[in-house]
Amino acid sequence: MNDITTFVFDVDGVLTDSSVFVTNEGEILRTMNIRDGFAMKAAVESGYNVCIISGGSNEGVRVRLRNLGITDIHLGTPDKVETFKEYIELYNIEPGQVLYMGDDIPDYHVMKLVGLPTCPQDASQEIKVISRYISHKNGGKGAVREVIEQVMKVQGKWTMYFDGKLD
Repeated sequence: MNDITTFVFDVDGVLTDSSVFVTNEGEILRTMNIRDGFAMKAAVESGYNVCIISGGSNEGVRVRLRNLGITDIHLGTPDKVETFKEYIELYNIEPGQVLYMGDDIPDYHVMKLVGLPTCPQDASQEIKVISRYISHKNGGKGAVREVIEQVMKVQGKWTMYFDGKLD
């Protein structure tokens, strides 16, 4: 965790609990964990790269993530590996500096490319097998907060983030 400079997250099953609510009009609604959002915002404000790569394309998700300060949001992505490679090339990031959290088969190939593949507790078995860290939390229930907080604590940045904010 000492070398991590970049967090990349899937949305459905990682930032959400994999559930969707469908309105009568066909609109798809998701719920996201507020503590996951706080941790992502803390990571951005502490100088980490935070990127979202998802096959889903809900604009409400984009708005929520932008409000947290995340600018690299790739929704409706058919090829996560290609998007990931373009992202790290654009910012000159080494794959070994990346923590990626995914939960299911569409994340498999990109997770094989990163330094620290991680997943929520309720990820598919195929993803658990290749993950170097499995969160104690389920997707959408604090798994993202857990890994960000752990990385920031290992690097001495978690408590530094709060200096002067807790008084």
